[in-house]
Amino acid sequence: MKHILVKELVQLCERNRDGSYSTQAARKDVLILSGKQLLAGGFRDLGTQGLKPKHVLHLVERWKAEGLAPATLKNRVAHLRWWAEKVNKASVIPRTNAALGIDRRQYVTNQSKAHDVTPEALNRIKDERLRVSIELQRAFALRREECLKFQPAYATAAGPDKIQLKASWCKGGRAREIPLRTEYQREVLARASALAGTGSMIPQGQRYVERLKRYENATNRAGMSRLHCLRHEYAQQRYQELTGWECPAKGGPTARQLTLEQKAKDLEARLQISQELGHNREAITSVYLGR
Repeated sequence: MKHILVKELVQLCERNRDGSYSTQAARKDVLILSGKQLLAGGFRDLGTQGLKPKHVLHLVERWKAEGLAPATLKNRVAHLRWWAEKVNKASVIPRTNAALGIDRRQYVTNQSKAHDVTPEALNRIKDERLRVSIELQRAFALRREECLKFQPAYATAAGPDKIQLKASWCKGGRAREIPLRTEYQREVLARASALAGTGSMIPQGQRYVERLKRYENATNRAGMSRLHCLRHEYAQQRYQELTGWECPAKGGPTARQLTLEQKAKDLEARLQISQELGHNREAITSVYLGR
C-alpha cells in the first residue's frame, strides 16, 4: 500500500505542473524517492504539510552518505524547495546550499567528458524510433526532450544547410538553428523522416512523459545512461573545426597559451558553439571545452 506521504507528494505534483515535462517527471521521481526514504528513516506519520528542517537534513545527510555528486544533491534539494514552497513552508530549508554542507559545483575542468556511443550499444536499443532519436542526439548535440519531440519535417524546412528546433522542444523555450554539415547528419535525418513523416519521434498515442520513461529504461539497459557526454563530443569536434586546433579539454592550448589572434578565434568559436548547444552564454562552453 502506498504510504500517505508518497501519495500526497504524487497529488502535489499532479496539482502543480510547473516547468517542462522532463522537469515535472524528474521532480516527481525525486519526491517519491524522498517520501520512501523518510518512511524508511522512521518518519511514519508525516504528510506533505508536516515538512520540517529535520526531514530535509535527514535526506541530505543520507544522500551525502550515498556519495552523490554535488550537482545531483543540488538538483534534489531544488525539488525539496519546490515541495516546501507549495505547502507554504519555504523557511524550513536554508536559502543556500552551503548551509546544508553541499559543495559548490566544479564546472570548469580541462579533462574531457566527451564520449561517443558505440554501434553495439545502439544496436541494443530495440525500439527503432528511440534508436534514431539517440542518433539525432548524437548528430546535433540535442538534449533528451529535443531528440524525442523532434519533428523532421519542421526541422528541415529551414533550408538545405541547417535544421531548426521549435521553442517548445528546447530548454528555456529558446528556439535555435544548427548547421547541417556532415553526411552522417543527413543520413540520420533521412531515417528520422522515414519513421516520423510529418509527426514527431514520439509515436502517435504516446505522451512525452511516457516516451521519456521508455528512453531512460532503454538507455539504462543498454549501458548508456549518461548521454549528455554526446553534447561534449559535439562541442569538441566543432571547436576543432572552427579554430583548427584541439580544445583544452582534449589537450589543446589553454587560454593563457593563445596569441591575441588565436584568442579572437577562440571567442568566436565558443560563441558559435554556445548558440548551437542552446545556451547562448560563452562562459558555459568551459564545461564542454575547458579553458
